[in-house]
Amino acid sequence: MGSENGVVRPVALAELGQRYRRYRLADAHGEEAMAGSLRRWGQLAPVAACVREGRLELLDGFKRWTAAPQVTGLARLSVRVLEVDEPRAKAAILGLNQEQGVTRELEEAWVVQGLVRDDGMTQVEAAQLLGRHKSWVCRRLALLDKLSVEVKEDLRLGLLGPSMARQLTRLPACNQEAVLALTRREALTAAEVSGVITLLHGAGAEQAAFVLAQPRAALAQARNLPTALRDPRLSGAGNWLAKHLKQALEGLLRLEHWLRTPGERELTAQDRAIVQPLLAQLGDEASLVAELTLGPAAAPEGKIR
Repeated sequence: MGSENGVVRPVALAELGQRYRRYRLADAHGEEAMAGSLRRWGQLAPVAACVREGRLELLDGFKRWTAAPQVTGLARLSVRVLEVDEPRAKAAILGLNQEQGVTRELEEAWVVQGLVRDDGMTQVEAAQLLGRHKSWVCRRLALLDKLSVEVKEDLRLGLLGPSMARQLTRLPACNQEAVLALTRREALTAAEVSGVITLLHGAGAEQAAFVLAQPRAALAQARNLPTALRDPRLSGAGNWLAKHLKQALEGLLRLEHWLRTPGERELTAQDRAIVQPLLAQLGDEASLVAELTLGPAAAPEGKIR
């Protein structure tokens, strides 16, 4: 039997394997759009496949393969057969799709990992095969080797961008979820996230707790900047009040994190009895400040006792 390299022929959908699909992200919207295109125009370009163990395995055209059963009468696809070894098959997955600009960084990372881990290539060899620099390969591997399982899942689902993911690789996996949650809660910029991660490197437990509780205040302190900026929506009196309320809140948050730290910070029964009146006074003062600021309706019904 002669070479089939480059030959285009019709192949039944059931005869096309999916072993390389693990290197591509699912795209439900793209598959739906592809089904509409196939109904209207038919298959405009062949999919690509290679032979493995006597079976054709798709390298490109997964959306067309998934959408085809939704199109009446479309039981076969036009397939271009490529004769490539395993490393070049993986490289083709990226090459065939990069021409269309649709590969994503996580897909590139999966392919690079397959070349290095499964095919035994060095990072330099993988970079040469893919026409990239070794640093590009290193960054892709870091996305998979250094990210926590939860962060990788967010990246796979498109809930996290590659640039943010690369920032998180600077942290131990156990801390990445906390910083990611902080980034979303505080709507931190990329520069602020980078600064927070820098502050967390080598930070003690109390310092790290402060950074995670008040990231912008921590960044301002590290840069010797004022921690409170004027809010243009507020009057002079409103800004003064907001500044001091924020300072009080920061103090309470530091206390909360301090109390949550195990070990020597475990309070005795005598400690609790002595500080109880202070807690009651704190509750009374907080209620009074709320009433003076917002009116009687804002005061809580109960007080800390």
